[in-house]
Amino acid sequence: MPGAVSRDRRHFLTASAAVLGAAASAQLWLPGTARAAETPLPDGVFSLGVASGDPLPDAVVLWTRLAPDPLNGGGMPDRAVPVEWEVSEDARFRKPVRRGTAQARPEYGHSVHVDVRGLRPGRAYWYRFRADGQLSPAGRTRTAPHPAQAGGSLRVALASCQNWQNGYFTPYADMLDQDPDVVLFVGDYIYESSPSATAVRRHEGTGEPYTLVQYRNRYAQYRSDPHLAAMHANAPWVVTFDDHEVDNDFAGEIPQDPDKQTHDAFVARLTAAYQAYYEHMPVRATAIPDGPHIRMYRRLDFGRLARLNVLDTRQFRSNQATSQEGAKDPALTMLGAAQKEWLLRGMHHSPTRWNLVASQIMMAETDLKVGEGKLWYYDAWDGYQAERNALMGEFAGIRNPVVLTGDRHLTMVSDLKADFADPESAVVGAEFVGTSIASGGDQDQAAFHKEWDPRMPDNPHWKFVDAHRGYHLFDIRRDGIDAQVRVAETVLEPDAASAALARLRVEAGDPGVRLV
Repeated sequence: MPGAVSRDRRHFLTASAAVLGAAASAQLWLPGTARAAETPLPDGVFSLGVASGDPLPDAVVLWTRLAPDPLNGGGMPDRAVPVEWEVSEDARFRKPVRRGTAQARPEYGHSVHVDVRGLRPGRAYWYRFRADGQLSPAGRTRTAPHPAQAGGSLRVALASCQNWQNGYFTPYADMLDQDPDVVLFVGDYIYESSPSATAVRRHEGTGEPYTLVQYRNRYAQYRSDPHLAAMHANAPWVVTFDDHEVDNDFAGEIPQDPDKQTHDAFVARLTAAYQAYYEHMPVRATAIPDGPHIRMYRRLDFGRLARLNVLDTRQFRSNQATSQEGAKDPALTMLGAAQKEWLLRGMHHSPTRWNLVASQIMMAETDLKVGEGKLWYYDAWDGYQAERNALMGEFAGIRNPVVLTGDRHLTMVSDLKADFADPESAVVGAEFVGTSIASGGDQDQAAFHKEWDPRMPDNPHWKFVDAHRGYHLFDIRRDGIDAQVRVAETVLEPDAASAALARLRVEAGDPGVRLV
């Protein structure tokens, strides 16, 4: 049951409180395991913790990266290092079920991605790594349900936008307590901005990252947040990127500022950014980058209950429009032809009750102009009007579509409409834009409502709008989705209470969303 705390889980949470300290250099492991013959590794190779991701009914990806000097390139010798891994049915590792050895290679930043197969569906497992006598923190993961399982429930946490400089990643402490089956992270895992002397926490380095080592250092800094590390070690993640993992508002191979970054320079930056992204995420080998390209759109099924379609809205998009007329250009694409065809085929032929779409940017309309006329946010789906409207037409023939989004640093929960120009048009789905973990910091709520409340009449499809930091939590069952907007009191302190600010529901067979 979601939220239930078993004896093994209590043991795991207690043990994980110190995982980034003493456990990283522990010497205990399986009997008879020999140390490497080479020069011993520096202490603290597991400083970045562990993670898991992309659960299948019989498999899950296990991740770690060896980095004893994480903010200075990693600090590892320039050689491959064997890393042993173990999966167990219990938190004390008394019931091992799978084990093996992977190579942490320097060309991949000494990261390890183990695609463990042969597991049982719909159950929790514990895992750990060992390298040169050093023991990693323990992690807990969960496989997806059996493909034929029609009932049950799925608890999903939706997160995005965690700017290190804007605050602490406090909401993850509450997420840990809520114990989701899977975490869906839809973009802006790191921010590429330069260090700021006035920030809550200062970015490492001296400027924006451009090289592979610089991106590695930035990811390592973010991975050092204890709340983020604990959440990675507690549940499998499904991730995708937005813009700040590379460069703000980029589109394909076009940077935000093409007058300052040549095409060749930006391609080199993309290559470095995608490489570092792969090195730090629990994803399969299908995501190994090919230069300035990386395959991230994919789908995961959770029994017959839910299909999750994970989009890539950056690599294949046309350059952003700059005017209302430009946004209506039918030639503009957000997804590209191949990804769009893949998405629609997968949704129309889905065997599941719910068809979820992980979209980095908001799909519902945002009319920023109060009164007559329209003013759109061109970086979002509003800047790609023809493709978005065609997609809404397709949603009308798809079973229970729900879009899960990030980017806006706001909670914006909306009905999806067949025609946003006509408030009376049919509702074809629901969208949850899931605020931010830290980006934007603690906003002035009175100022927010003064700015945004006057826009509500021009956006009647908006059901709930808010500017607190936090995440969304979904309990998905056959009859409906119960959603919570969970927010932290503050992200200016590393520890603060969180609570449910709003509760919403989507009924199966009844498109749209309502407050409860």
